[in-house]
Parts: sequence; structure tokens; C-alpha cells
Amino acid sequence: MWNYFILYAVIAAVLWTIGATASYKKAKPWLVYSSTVLGLTVFLLYIILMWKELGRPPMRTMGETRLWYSFFLPLAGLITYLRKKYRWVMGFGTLLAVVFICINIFKPEIHSKSLMPALQSPWFAPHVIVYMFSYALMGVAALTAIYILWKKKTDLSGCDDLVYLGLAFLTIGMLFGALWAKEAWGTYWAWDPKETWAAITWFTYLVYIHYRRIPNSSVQKSGILLIVAFIFLQVCWWGINYLPAAQNMSMHTYNLD
Repeated sequence: MWNYFILYAVIAAVLWTIGATASYKKAKPWLVYSSTVLGLTVFLLYIILMWKELGRPPMRTMGETRLWYSFFLPLAGLITYLRKKYRWVMGFGTLLAVVFICINIFKPEIHSKSLMPALQSPWFAPHVIVYMFSYALMGVAALTAIYILWKKKTDLSGCDDLVYLGLAFLTIGMLFGALWAKEAWGTYWAWDPKETWAAITWFTYLVYIHYRRIPNSSVQKSGILLIVAFIFLQVCWWGINYLPAAQNMSMHTYNLD
């Protein structure tokens, strides 16, 4: 199936681009929704077929998790567009998805059928899927914050909605991860470097939510805090693999194999 990735990816990207262009030009909503949903369907079909071929969830390597992120970014953009009618957000979501698709095309990783014992858990798939969806929501929220700061706008409600939903899924993902860790390593939480950064990320988003509850809270400070939280999220997701503290001691570096 990996040999056909570029075909499915190009079809999905074209459909997402049509939907994003239609939203920006204020075209009929049915064109925005149908094109985006059809693109999501094509990309999800590829993930399902790859899952079937591998005989396991395609979530082992960074390349495989990028597949899920590429899928969820346009979905998060569509959700934001449905709620707030931000015309540009569909375009940014599509652009980021294409970037991750291109990374997978130009830097393919081995998609082995083997799955180490620690990953052979029923909690593994829901943990990764929920996390990737929350990461996509937080990515769109960070883009929205950058746009609002750049345009010097005063309304961050669109970010707030995304962060509330994203933090909810992030929390669920952490709970799934704790159950998985208990089954695989005998403990719910071990303060592994990746787990530590996961906690830092979660608390940073929680600080953002509480700060936003303060009357007349600064939009600029809120936006900066949201961007910092997303940087922490990137460290937690893939940056941790390159930190000295994680080398030869982290339980979560299996995705580099």
C-alpha cells in the first residue's frame, strides 16, 4: 500500500484544496463541505487499507503518526469553519496537511509488520488516535492565535473553543496512555521524559484556560501562551526523540526503529 500513498495523498490534497479555496471565496457551503469530506474519506480509506495490509494499527513510526495528523488537520479546520466561519483556517489546515504528506513522501520510513510487545495492547490504537486528533485541534488553535496576534484582533473565542475540545481529547488520550502503561510496564505513570513533557503540555493548556477566565485577560499574553503550549506539544510529540534525556532511557523511543 505504501507504493500507492502518493496517489491517495494527491487526490485527497486536491479535494481539500478545492474545499479550502471555496471557503475563502465564499462559494456555496455544499462545495466546501463535500470536497473536504470526500478528501477525508479518500485519505481515511488509505489508512484503513494500510492498517489491513500491516495487520496492525499504522501508528508505530513517526511516518505513520504523520498519516493521522495529515488526516485530522483538515478535519479540525472544517470543524472550526463550521463553528466560526473563519475562511482562512481551511487553507492553513490543508497547507499543514500537505506539508506532513510531503515529509512522508520525501522521507519515507520503514513500515514493518512487526510490533513490539509493549505496543500489542488494545489501548495503543485509541491512545494514539485520540492524541493525534487533539494535536490537530491544538495546531489549528495555534494558527488561529498567530493570525489574531498578527491582525491585532481582540477576539480569541475561536481559540478557546478549540482548546477546550483539544484539552478534553488530550486528557482522554493521557488516560488511555496510563491504562496502556499499566498493562505494558506495570505502572500508570513513570515520569519518563515523554510523560514529563506530556504533563508539562497538559498543564500549560490548563493554565491558558484558567487565564482566559480572568476578566479582561490580555489577548496578546493569551495568544503567546497558546503558541508556547503548542511548542511544548511538539517537543512532547517528536522533539523528545532528539533530547539527550530521552536517549537510551525513554520507553517511548520505539518509533525510531
